Amino acid sequence: MDRYQFCNLGIEDLNAIMAIEELVYTHPWSRGNFLDSFEQGHAVCGIRDASDKLLGYFVLMPVVDELHLLTIAVDQCKQGQGYALILLRYLKDFAASRQFHSILLEVRISNRRAREIYQRFGFEEIGRRKAYYPAHNGQREDAIVMRMSLV
Repeated sequence: MDRYQFCNLGIEDLNAIMAIEELVYTHPWSRGNFLDSFEQGHAVCGIRDASDKLLGYFVLMPVVDELHLLTIAVDQCKQGQGYALILLRYLKDFAASRQFHSILLEVRISNRRAREIYQRFGFEEIGRRKAYYPAHNGQREDAIVMRMSLV
């Protein structure tokens, strides 16, 4: 695995974020979604390689004593190399160091690979949101809601 470093991301990183987002998601966040997150002060963290190339990122929204993982992605050419778990470990440390009690996320019911990664990492399914995500042909897809306790 390449050498890497964690970093806080800002609006100046939006083009690099969007380059990853648009390749890895069938229904990516828009530039506006990311701009709203920056404006709201959500934590936007990334991982870069030794040449400063963005390899992945996540966006977190604090809600009382819980962090909500709004989105997470790893560059398509780096998937399957452990970077998702590295990001999740960093996320968990980030949350624990700020005394959050848990981390919450939603994941598409069809995204088995992500669900397996989250489960292996310690997230548990706690519910479903019906027709939460847009899907192909104007359809909607359920989300599985998962939580990891930190206390």
